[in-house]
Amino acid sequence: MTLEHARSRPALDAFTRTAEDAANEVIAAYSTSFSTATRLLGRRHRQHVRNIYALVRVADEIVDGVAAQAGLSIEEQREVLERFRRDTDEAVARGYSADVVIHAFARTARTAGIGADLTGPFFDSMAMDLEATPAPHDGAAHDKYVWGSAEVVGLMCLRVFLRDANPSPEQLRVLDHGARQLGAAFQDINFLRDLADDLELGRHYLGERLTDADRDAWVERIRGQLADAAMAIPLLPRDARAAVRTASALFGRLTDRIAVTPAAQLYVRRIRVPNAVKAALAARAVTTTALERQ
Repeated sequence: MTLEHARSRPALDAFTRTAEDAANEVIAAYSTSFSTATRLLGRRHRQHVRNIYALVRVADEIVDGVAAQAGLSIEEQREVLERFRRDTDEAVARGYSADVVIHAFARTARTAGIGADLTGPFFDSMAMDLEATPAPHDGAAHDKYVWGSAEVVGLMCLRVFLRDANPSPEQLRVLDHGARQLGAAFQDINFLRDLADDLELGRHYLGERLTDADRDAWVERIRGQLADAAMAIPLLPRDARAAVRTASALFGRLTDRIAVTPAAQLYVRRIRVPNAVKAALAARAVTTTALERQ
């Protein structure tokens, strides 16, 4: 490193801290539950996961109405999303972006080895929301969308957790599957929670108007995904388990509440878990993790 580069490093570090503060603000503004869960992560993971979430959240907002409300046409929204994607790819390659959210993510991506194999499918799924018929109706389209919008995000977080670990090939297979299943479960639960908002956007991620039987089928699928994910949690580094257990338990409780809510009601109210229940689930996750021998 040249003397000039050495002298410039404090400025870069200060900018990175500012970028990460911005990422934290994004989480606080959009998801109190997720923000709470990340506090249970070890310090070496916490900021990286928040950096991932911030990028995902901002990209999602581009296609979920914010840009449209600002007066952008569908074509202009596509251009904004594509520019955001290019800027992300360039920042990961260079280690710098003038966009603070992208810069924070790039720092994490370079540290954890997150590349276009994961960011590419994510942006592909975001672009699906801007297609003429944006909502996946059939199984194949749904699975493609969920892979890019949620499963790869689970894998990004897993890469953060495992960056200093050395799991066996079999353990890695279980961990990869668990991360994908947990991401898919979170996405499908959110689809059930957001039926009214998605309908307003002309999207039917789980098919046309759901019946109680349809709801039951999705609930059964989600519970299977959460069960698969639970098998992988004990293989995670200890300082990641309590947070992942908390998030999984929270979404499991949401699933239980959705299971007893008439499908018609899901279109008019968003199912929530009381804060006291969230706190109890987090406490149980922390205790479970503390009692594990390894």
